[in-house]
Amino acid sequence: MHWANQFEVCCFLDSNDYKDAYSAYDFIIAADARYELKCAAGNAFDQLESFYAAHKQWVFGFFSYDLKNEIENLHSNNSDHLNFPDLYFFVPKYLIAFKNGNAEVLIGAESILAEIDSFQYQTEILSKKVTITQRLSKDQYVQKVEALRDHIIRGDIYEVNFCQEFFAENIEIDPVQTFEVLNQVSPTPFAGYFKVQGKYILSATPERFLCKRGSKLTSQPIKGTAKRSSDLVEDEAIKLQLRNDIKEQAENVMIVDLVRHDLTKSAVKGSVTVDELFGIYSFPQVHQMISTISCELNPAVHFIDAIKNAFPMGSMTGAPKIKAMKLIEEYEVTKRGIYSGSFGCISPNGDFDFNVVIRSILYNAESSYLSFQVGGAITYQSDAALEYEECLLKASAILKVLGS
Repeated sequence: MHWANQFEVCCFLDSNDYKDAYSAYDFIIAADARYELKCAAGNAFDQLESFYAAHKQWVFGFFSYDLKNEIENLHSNNSDHLNFPDLYFFVPKYLIAFKNGNAEVLIGAESILAEIDSFQYQTEILSKKVTITQRLSKDQYVQKVEALRDHIIRGDIYEVNFCQEFFAENIEIDPVQTFEVLNQVSPTPFAGYFKVQGKYILSATPERFLCKRGSKLTSQPIKGTAKRSSDLVEDEAIKLQLRNDIKEQAENVMIVDLVRHDLTKSAVKGSVTVDELFGIYSFPQVHQMISTISCELNPAVHFIDAIKNAFPMGSMTGAPKIKAMKLIEEYEVTKRGIYSGSFGCISPNGDFDFNVVIRSILYNAESSYLSFQVGGAITYQSDAALEYEECLLKASAILKVLGS
């Protein structure tokens, strides 16, 4: 990672040894850009389709949440202190994949492995405690959640994912070092590090947005969270309680229905299947309720259009999706940008895997601004104070990493 970080652009994707039937490699690292695409919402997905067709090579990149504005008649006017592109992809000069203890150079000379082994680096920035500020006070957060519950009572929506920002200004961090600590504190199956010209994503996300293997599309939305316990018996009881929690199941199944609807736009008729409903998966800080939905991709639909048809992911919006996104814009005070977007890669044969940008530190080194957001699903049954506590639980690993 230190070797890759010397370049203006790099991407590291790490499964952290979680067993996953859909992952092709244990981890993969792409460095330096041979070709790149950077564009704003408007016709970004079309530009990506053309970019991929022109190179037919491995490409790595990210989708900002605000690409919603080219998919639907929406806008993003909240403040943005990070200024990531809406869409960015690159063809790497170097690509190394790791599987079962073996490194394979997919792009570049085999000698690059020896160069990495002998690469000398030094951490120039000593990690200091970062003072984190919340964009919303607890009272403001509670008021907004109650207002959103009023929309649910009126029948405007069933569920909305409402988020809040934590940030720090005028700070300097070592991004690689910070990511290493985050990945140790909170190892997750879709973790990753993305650097593009002074802007960084340091991600410990547990969630897959969408992947394609052959003609099969798979999405794995998360809805349902419970805190871990150091007591094994109590931890198992918490896990069982989450599995049988009616409120969490209701949140999860609403998003499962939304994802089924999104996949239907790209699927062979009748092929959308719920492979697993209410699966419980454990991570260092939390247990999560995860469902798996899949379909056969219609041969008439380009795989980039399949990504567009499912974007932004239902777990980060709500239902109905368009109305939920309008209320997100109205009640949140910060532009989401890359948060609740996605990053990952597309292979030369058109397979792809993209995560959901949550549990992630976003950092603009040029403006010395650091940000992370957390949120949760607001439903009729939501208790605003408990939702606030869940936000703090989700923020706990990042706060620990930053020494706050």
